[in-house]
Amino acid sequence: MRKVKYLLKKEFRQIFRNQAMLPIIFVMPVVQLLILVNAATFEIKNIQVAILDEDMSQESRELVNKLLSTGYYKAVDFPTSIHQGQRLMDHNKIDLFIQIPAGFAADLQHEGHATIGLDISAIDGSAASIIYFYTNTILADYNSAIVARWLHLAKRPALPVELRTRYLFNEELEYKNYITPGLMVILVTMVTMFLAAMNIVREKELGTIEQLNVTPITKVQFIISKLLPFWLIGMFELAFGLAVGKLIFDFPVVGSLPLLFAFAAIYMPVGLALGLLISTVTHTQQQAMLISWFFVVIFILMSGLFTAIENMPDWAQTITLFNPVAYFMQLIRMVLLKGSEFHNVVRHFVVIGLMAVAMLTLAIVTYRKQQ
Repeated sequence: MRKVKYLLKKEFRQIFRNQAMLPIIFVMPVVQLLILVNAATFEIKNIQVAILDEDMSQESRELVNKLLSTGYYKAVDFPTSIHQGQRLMDHNKIDLFIQIPAGFAADLQHEGHATIGLDISAIDGSAASIIYFYTNTILADYNSAIVARWLHLAKRPALPVELRTRYLFNEELEYKNYITPGLMVILVTMVTMFLAAMNIVREKELGTIEQLNVTPITKVQFIISKLLPFWLIGMFELAFGLAVGKLIFDFPVVGSLPLLFAFAAIYMPVGLALGLLISTVTHTQQQAMLISWFFVVIFILMSGLFTAIENMPDWAQTITLFNPVAYFMQLIRMVLLKGSEFHNVVRHFVVIGLMAVAMLTLAIVTYRKQQ
């Protein structure tokens, strides 16, 4: 243990003397968390809309007011013809063109239904789907209000079926509550993997790795001294990220923090050992950073941060079974937002524990004291 103690002292001194590592540890997580939480969102709040109301009836005005009063739509123009509205769409000045035809109110009153036109810019397919969902929801609510009014005027009984919707775990539908925990997972993974990958390579560049190799320390002692400092830094980053997220974004913490940190303690050796493996097979810090970035990008894109794993093709869902970030992504949201307990996440602990054992074993076996 004395050897490990002295090695740890050396590692911490080396880390805090390295001016390239300090910004990665302390500056990058805060800046990225503050920027990405506000930028990385699927919410659309400024839908540029043009409305052609050829009916100009009370019902059509009610529909327009209902759309604009939600705060999600911004009326940029009221064209007088379909051609003008389509020109606005062609010039990318609007996201949505609504056409309310003449006779809209009359059709509602006599036929019981009416038709309106929606032209949605689908350059961004996901944004177009969200705009359609928003608009369709508002139209459904408008239909319910019209039907209720007719029933009242006709002195008929109320609607036989009343639908009441309840949103669980994120009642305000605040997207920051969903994205913030996921971003903390990504930042912790990036910091620990990058630092571990750069560590041994820097020793190679400075020539100090040969001095360590001729000492009587074992490979296990060497691996512990290299990974333990970054494990502690990763735990600090997670705690710091939680504090920043709670103080600035006020996202809910429903579940057990000890359970979250227990999982993080098992999860971080996976990324650290992978970073150490990368460090042993590369010769420069630039090579280590590029290879680490290659793995991090794959882990992020297939983690469920932006795209639900259930929506991925079958082959991609199979690959995510070997993605450690995906397990942490699921667990942190389950614990913080749902309040899940240990029996709900046993599978996550078992899989990550096996990954940690496998990666650490591989790191110890592949490291060579002889060059």
